[in-house]
Amino acid sequence: MNNSKMKLEGFGIFVKDMATMVRFYRDVLGFEIKEDENTSNVYLVKDGTLFLLFGRNDIETMTGSKFNYAEKINGHFEIALGVENYGAVDKTYEEVISKGAVSVMPPTTEPWGQRTCYIADPEGNLVEIGSFVKD
Repeated sequence: MNNSKMKLEGFGIFVKDMATMVRFYRDVLGFEIKEDENTSNVYLVKDGTLFLLFGRNDIETMTGSKFNYAEKINGHFEIALGVENYGAVDKTYEEVISKGAVSVMPPTTEPWGQRTCYIADPEGNLVEIGSFVKD
């Protein structure tokens, strides 16, 4: 077996409505997305990690395959975002909810010492916002 080392470079989401998803990640979560809302794919590097939005029809055409997609809020994976401290978790949660994010779990301090919350993007993917740093 070949032991070539693989390195995580990034991850992607296959999206139904590119314009809505671009606006959410850019305007609500503050990702620096430069591409137009009408593009077929968005490449973004955030904190050294590649984050890709790719149209569902485009990935199916490229691979010659049809895929199944979860609808509504789904629990297949999460995108985890870290903020400065506990107070920033609460503040960021209130801010993104006021901009249209869907609340899944309000800020909570977990037994393992993390203050965390969950929201959903417009296509139901979970986004965690958390910190291990007390104020």
